[in-house]
Amino acid sequence: MAAEKNHIDRITLFVVLILMVTSTVVVYSASSTWALQKMQSASGLVNKHITKILIGLVVMFFAINIDYKKYKPLTKWVLIASIMLLVFTSLTGGEIKGAARWLSIGGFSLQPSEIAKFALLFHLAYLLSNKREKLADFKTGFVPLLIWIGSVVVLVMLQPNFSTGAMIFMLGMMMIYIGGARMKHVLLSLTALLPALLVYMISAPYRMKRILTFVGFGSDETVTTTANYQLMQGIIGFGNGGIFGVGMGMSKQRDLFLPESYGDFIFSIVGEEYGIIGTMIFMGLFLTILLRGLKIAKYAPDDFGKYLAIGITSTVILYAIANALVTLGLAPTTGVPMPFVSYGGTAIIFSSFAVGVLLNISSQTDLHPRERQFVESPALKPEPAVGKIY
Repeated sequence: MAAEKNHIDRITLFVVLILMVTSTVVVYSASSTWALQKMQSASGLVNKHITKILIGLVVMFFAINIDYKKYKPLTKWVLIASIMLLVFTSLTGGEIKGAARWLSIGGFSLQPSEIAKFALLFHLAYLLSNKREKLADFKTGFVPLLIWIGSVVVLVMLQPNFSTGAMIFMLGMMMIYIGGARMKHVLLSLTALLPALLVYMISAPYRMKRILTFVGFGSDETVTTTANYQLMQGIIGFGNGGIFGVGMGMSKQRDLFLPESYGDFIFSIVGEEYGIIGTMIFMGLFLTILLRGLKIAKYAPDDFGKYLAIGITSTVILYAIANALVTLGLAPTTGVPMPFVSYGGTAIIFSSFAVGVLLNISSQTDLHPRERQFVESPALKPEPAVGKIY
């Protein structure tokens, strides 16, 4: 028996497919009432979601079959292109709720911040694999990486999109720390950026309202009834669900009580319909992705694969945790989607691509060796001994 390093991690693939299939059921339940009123069809929104899931699957299987090492010479130029796209979006992008976050191309909406997020992670993985020995030096190692992270984060926050910008910053800093940066350099950077962050937080009234109501200082009645309305309705959904849930498709909060329940607050619908047990199983799927992703990183054939696996896995898990914390009222309300589950387009497609890359890395490890039979050639059989005395 001989072994080849050509099996993808089927557990990770299976878990992601479960999340995608489950999302179609949950999105339909969460959006049916709204879609019926606005689109005259209860399945109007979920049909679009299914289309994006199918595109994501095609993209994922395409990425599985591309050697991840081929991305090395492209990371810098893709990141530069994504930064230029962010600038272009800020100048000409379509506004949704006061934020220029989307580009419309041929009727298809594109969110450049999702492209920039993964482009940054790919380039950081490349830089960490090539220049790890310089990372301990603040000027020649740490600062150049910080400039790349800062360029993306600033442009995303200027859209404005604080939640995505903050997530990208955390992911970037986490990657360079894991890559070998000194803790004092990370802490120094955070301390230096704190004043700018505080100015940014108070520059918009709605951001201040969210923070004040979260920490319990919202004395104005309008603050508690508008800024926290979505959060309160989401928590009510969890309360309705109890241990076992009210049952598939039986949500009450989706009936226009919980705004955009099919998007950032879809986890509340999961809690209402499937209860505590359902949410624990749901988060268990993400825990499985975390454990498998870290194992893939551990056995990756090179440093680029290792840091890329860490970055991709961390992105999926950090977004899932942030979304769950927000819907449970344990973090300020932000627009962070649940990976592979929340209704959306660009996020699903690019997350699918990233997981495809992760699976390609797994196929070049010893995690799942493929066994194949060799037929022994008669010519290789030992010749019988002749004339020997034993």
